[in-house]
Amino acid sequence: VQLQASGGGLVQAGGSLGLSCAASGRTFSTYAIDWFRQAPGKEREFVAAINWSTGSTRYADSVKGRFTISRDNAKNTIYLQMNSLNPEDTAVYYCAATTKFRLGTPRPNSVDYWGQGTQVTVSS
Repeated sequence: VQLQASGGGLVQAGGSLGLSCAASGRTFSTYAIDWFRQAPGKEREFVAAINWSTGSTRYADSVKGRFTISRDNAKNTIYLQMNSLNPEDTAVYYCAATTKFRLGTPRPNSVDYWGQGTQVTVSS
């Protein structure tokens, strides 16, 4: 599975930004698509996930109510709409694919395929 993320940029606090992740290759083997993020000096952390087949979603507590993950299966594309952004959301955002069910909060080591990151910067 190949993943291509896009849509990052610079936005003021309180603003919105949308990210896209286009998947190609053996997408039929995909169980879920995740978004992770990594801020400078911090570990990569889970943001949101969507089940490729059912569309069920899960979010990190830090983004719940502000971020929305969605999918367009016809386009093999996953979206992350980010609203009410604050400077703590500044990070490189990565989309990722996993081929297996996971218990608990998804961890980076549960990912099978990574896309390249896209920078999101929120100014105060």
